[in-house]
Amino acid sequence: MSEMTIVELPMEIELHGDVGAIYPSLIIMKEELTLVDTGYPGFLSRIEEAIEKNGYTMSQLRNIVITHYDIDHIGSLYDLKEKYPQVAVIASAKESGSISGETKSERLLQAELRLEQMSPEEKGFGLWFIDQLHKLKHVPVDMEVRDGDLILDGMCRVIATPGHTSGHISLYFPSIESVITGDAAVYEHGELVIANPHFCLDLALAEQSLCTLTDLAAITYYCYHGGTYKKM
Repeated sequence: MSEMTIVELPMEIELHGDVGAIYPSLIIMKEELTLVDTGYPGFLSRIEEAIEKNGYTMSQLRNIVITHYDIDHIGSLYDLKEKYPQVAVIASAKESGSISGETKSERLLQAELRLEQMSPEEKGFGLWFIDQLHKLKHVPVDMEVRDGDLILDGMCRVIATPGHTSGHISLYFPSIESVITGDAAVYEHGELVIANPHFCLDLALAEQSLCTLTDLAAITYYCYHGGTYKKM
């Protein structure tokens, strides 16, 4: 095994009748694990099963990196931290307040604003979405990071990739020419594109962040939506 390895933990989801998948990433360094994003609420057992299926144990988990505040990325963070309190939570300084509950999240602010603009037919979903955001439990952030910070023994560089949310981060691993994109890039129809524009808080910034990632000297992109993309 190389000094560092990244594996995907694909998890099928069904939401409002649509079936898809998400792909949290697991970083392995010297037999210690870092999980990137935690899936939806109630995914703790699925995360445990996926890690064990890859031949590791939860006792090896040292860190959880949160790329940004969205239900499908922080949904099981509280459960993980409660069961494994020794694990350090790493997130961007800009989103730390939302994750810890000190400030209202941008996603909730966006959802509340859009609710006022929705038709009566759409408001059912809007109210459901807001309710889901309110149900998320908060967790203190152990390490706040910013653009350019080096983490994981200097093997990983934090890349600020705002747009989807203002504090969104991605992770760049120069030694293995790889990027974990979060929602700054998704793999769709054979290429990297921005995540659902409907949820982007700043579409222009999201497009710039996608360019930031594609301009890196990387071969492999681990996308939370769409899975692994490899440059030809």
